[in-house]
Amino acid sequence: MPRRIDHDDRRRRIADAVCLLADERGLEGVTLRDVAARAGVSMGAVQRCFRTKEEMLVFALAHVGERITDRVRARLAASPAQSARTALGHTLTEVSLLAGEHRAEARVWLAFVAQAAVTPALATVVRGAYDELRALLARLIAEAADPPCPHPGREADALLALADGLTTHVLIGRLSPGAALEILDERLARLWEPGRPDARHPATRPTA
Repeated sequence: MPRRIDHDDRRRRIADAVCLLADERGLEGVTLRDVAARAGVSMGAVQRCFRTKEEMLVFALAHVGERITDRVRARLAASPAQSARTALGHTLTEVSLLAGEHRAEARVWLAFVAQAAVTPALATVVRGAYDELRALLARLIAEAADPPCPHPGREADALLALADGLTTHVLIGRLSPGAALEILDERLARLWEPGRPDARHPATRPTA
């Protein structure tokens, strides 16, 4: 009998190969031929899985985003009794990709984000990933902030932007991972400062 092919597994292998090549060469260095070689499949197999290179990149980007969000969920599920404040810190640590073992993933993610600025199909995937993380952060901020944060969605957007910026600065060697984590901790600490400006004057801030 002919061997049954697991197409989902093959697509994931191809996505992993795309990410490895993107980490080594940037997205401009990702070719179908090299992806096939790295994934250990034929060019025809790659083309049967993905009709175009853009479709392959979209799938690979979604694959990276799922890995990150799955890791966040797993870390939160591992300690269900932790406070919202602790959960928020753990989530941001994972999202910022500052750990050494996630450095390659950070390079790949930022390469995709840069390409998404000129590729609408990739931009749709990136927005979806950020929207999912924003919803999680906003929920944790609403539960953790003391005094209450009047605009948890806006705070979540600010924290996501900060995490991305810190990731970039660590990758180019301007900041160490430790310094970046200290900046994240300081930003989070402001959520529970009694004198926080938006807690005193919520009417001066637009609604999220």
